[in-house]
Amino acid sequence: MSERPLRIGEVAERAGTTVRTVRYYEEVGLLPGSEDRRAGEHRSYSEADVERLLEILQLKELLNLSLEQLRGLVEAEEARAVIREQYRSATEAAERERLLDAAAGHLDRQLALIRDRRAALAELEERLAERRERVAERLAELRPSPARR
Repeated sequence: MSERPLRIGEVAERAGTTVRTVRYYEEVGLLPGSEDRRAGEHRSYSEADVERLLEILQLKELLNLSLEQLRGLVEAEEARAVIREQYRSATEAAERERLLDAAAGHLDRQLALIRDRRAALAELEERLAERRERVAERLAELRPSPARR
């Protein structure tokens, strides 16, 4: 049983975004385009496209990524999917090793981006905690202690 193609409005609604965002992500290469679509025809999407859009939106929100960074993460995921398929059909150990090395490289780039974001958040948290501590110290100086009353 094949799935029913989805219209752009349905995709946007399921992903909790706008039609404009879906079109834009398609234009910048984050979503597959409808290259085979003739002029004037409606765009059609699959459930896999909805899932991909949801993942992209989650990455963008969680990591506050630029479009270029998002594109890099998405491309790495696509490359790893291709590598998985090649790995399944590879029979020689040397070929499997080469494929695993390539997959590890993609994962290393993804992890580096996430770790950079985490480090930046930790730095911000530390600065805010220090400021909060200074405010608490100043408040303590201004408020009389029970012993001084």
